[in-house]
Amino acid sequence: MKTMEWKDNKLILIDQTKLPDELAYFTCNTYRDVIVAIKTMVVRGAPAIGVAAAFAMALAYLRDENLEKVANEIKSSRPTAINLFWAVDRVLASNNPVEEALTMYEEDIETNLAIGRYGSEIILDGDVILTHCNAGALACVDYGTALGVVRSAFHQGKDINVVCDETRPLGQGARLSVWEMQKENIPVKLIPDVASGYLMQQGKIDKVIIGADRVANDGIANKIGSLMVALAAKRFHVPFYVAAPLSTFDFDISIYSTEIEERGPEEVTHYGGSRICPKGTEVINPAFDIVPSDLIAGIISEKGIINPEKFKEFFQKLI
Repeated sequence: MKTMEWKDNKLILIDQTKLPDELAYFTCNTYRDVIVAIKTMVVRGAPAIGVAAAFAMALAYLRDENLEKVANEIKSSRPTAINLFWAVDRVLASNNPVEEALTMYEEDIETNLAIGRYGSEIILDGDVILTHCNAGALACVDYGTALGVVRSAFHQGKDINVVCDETRPLGQGARLSVWEMQKENIPVKLIPDVASGYLMQQGKIDKVIIGADRVANDGIANKIGSLMVALAAKRFHVPFYVAAPLSTFDFDISIYSTEIEERGPEEVTHYGGSRICPKGTEVINPAFDIVPSDLIAGIISEKGIINPEKFKEFFQKLI
């Protein structure tokens, strides 16, 4: 299931705001259309945002826009996902933005397949795997990172079950991850966000696997709520893994200096179009939080599984 398609010099995206009720598409004719799609979460997930941004640059190139100016506009659309910046800079440095974007599109699929192969090695027959937010095919071009690991293990014939938390405030776990698992007949259950600690305390979760929007040598940034899941996993001795491509790695900063996107209050004050709190309620709505490396059992990348104790050594080899 591909999240996006380049056709007739247009970018066609699955509109993820309509799922699971409707499989609809959003057509981008200009780079500004892609910016709208990124800001409104028509397309979301760090790898998918990166490739969509690459195609935004391609659209600007085809219309003879000023690519330096366009690059800055695209980078301002969502500040936390490092893939967006990586993709824009890579296309900007290329000779042919369209060909470069298409190459990145294919690379993303191969990268996710490799992450799935490496990650499936840690999955045992009978495992129950908890995931947070959506790091599946919908967060990438195809296949997925965290859910790519699940897919790979399932396709190998392993008897596994998936638990998705709802992932408030926008419900990416409930709306998107559950939908993906059901599409492939992978056994899945949905839980409230506040139930994950209870399940781990009861010994009903064997592993946690999530994605990431940024990876540094001292931790990761991922969807808000990831830290609470990681803390519960540490307390109840449940291995907590992160699946992420190298394009999500940021070699230049501490994870604590990541700019955390603050989103609009209506995402919290309303759910399914209905108000769930009194009018005038003040809201704090960070989109991401930070999970320090000492809570992480390993980072599953396309180059293998990285032990957090060797993060700095691994980073130095890649720089």
